[in-house]
Amino acid sequence: MAEVAAKYDIPCILMHNRENKPYTNLMKNVIEDVIESINIALDAGVKRENIILDPGIGFAKNYEENLIVMNNLEKIVNIGFPVLLATSKKSMIGLALDLPVDERREGTIATTVMGIMKGCKFVRVHDVLENKRACIMTDKILRMK
Repeated sequence: MAEVAAKYDIPCILMHNRENKPYTNLMKNVIEDVIESINIALDAGVKRENIILDPGIGFAKNYEENLIVMNNLEKIVNIGFPVLLATSKKSMIGLALDLPVDERREGTIATTVMGIMKGCKFVRVHDVLENKRACIMTDKILRMK
């Protein structure tokens, strides 16, 4: 896949997903895995400016691990690539708020705002208008010094 992205000079999203391998130190392992993915992409010829990272919320992590990654998003941001956060209606929100998938809008907005505050540059959501407004408002607050 990395070779295809390199050949066509297109952006690619590198999502963390550690399957069948237990965590020994969650954030250390996530960062190591992400850096390994970055190196694979770079070695295949993907340009640095075409790499976007995704912490993989909801993939190969349990509820608590997803919350820990959310609370430490800045560590992934600090790797030095733009970060995409995709938490929209995820089970983490459902478990936290004890809500079915169709009632997770506010939880999604909360994670969107948290992601922006931690330095994420992109979000993937279902309820675009509400999240867009939350993004704009959060960005305006963060830019005031």
